[in-house]
Amino acid sequence: MRTRERVVDEILVLAAQAGRTEALERLAVRWYPKLARHARRLTGDTEGARDVVQESWIAIARGLGHLRDAAAFPAWALRIVTRRAAEWVMRQQKARVRYVAIEHVSDLAAPQDKGGDDLARVRDALRLLDRQPRLLLAMLYVDGLSVAEIAAVLEIPTGTVKSRLYHARARLREALEVPDDAHDRR
Repeated sequence: MRTRERVVDEILVLAAQAGRTEALERLAVRWYPKLARHARRLTGDTEGARDVVQESWIAIARGLGHLRDAAAFPAWALRIVTRRAAEWVMRQQKARVRYVAIEHVSDLAAPQDKGGDDLARVRDALRLLDRQPRLLLAMLYVDGLSVAEIAAVLEIPTGTVKSRLYHARARLREALEVPDDAHDRR
């Protein structure tokens, strides 16, 4: 069975090298789970692993024409993921240094006298978020950075920033929601 799988992969590699985009797509579908597992093991982060695999597939698609031996595809693709994962980990380590300044976003809020109750609720909700969503929201709303600027600072694609901001806002919204029974008590 393993031999058959390898032969199918080799045929897909050769077809993709010949310019058949559907072969590259099938190769991506077949290999995404394997590469994602590998990236997850290396990064220790599911979302980071997705980013790594996405970046890796761009490199794989660009470099596939230079691969001389189709049978070498598995090791070659895993090596690309390994390099991209190492780069991702390095970026995360550099970003942690940048995070220190805004680790406690709640301390950066405006004075209490203007809308103190609402501000306190927002600060409390921010404290419930993990570091990364809290950082993204702080960079956007406290620091006033654009999505493109956040992407440049964190060295990640703008699409990734948008996706993470979407999820961060959703988590903040959930944290700010008033329970249904609170409305009944008013």
